[in-house]
Amino acid sequence: MIKINNNEEIFAAEVKMDGAKDVKMRMLIGPDDGSEKIFMRHFIIAPGGNTPYHQHNYEHVVKVESNRGIIVDENGNEHEIERGQSIFVKPNKKHQFKNPFVEDFEFICIIPNPDKL
Repeated sequence: MIKINNNEEIFAAEVKMDGAKDVKMRMLIGPDDGSEKIFMRHFIIAPGGNTPYHQHNYEHVVKVESNRGIIVDENGNEHEIERGQSIFVKPNKKHQFKNPFVEDFEFICIIPNPDKL
């Protein structure tokens, strides 16, 4: 089976995790598409927004899609990231994405299904 989605037609829902501010997410590929083991998500962080400073027991990969943002590492160090860059986050390492800039910061994030670990 092959499933093709039009990403712009997927609803960008507000991320409601504690500590999230002005973040939306589209589930580009997930269980509704027949993918049981991996998820591909598109995050949009508005200017002044951020994800929670959090950790989880799985690795994930990130590809910056547009503009620039900040990733905070497990030591609290901030690293500016921009379109054309990719990031790998190891399991159980604290991290956060922030947008102190004037344009939306967008990235793709691929993770294993947390319910299947």
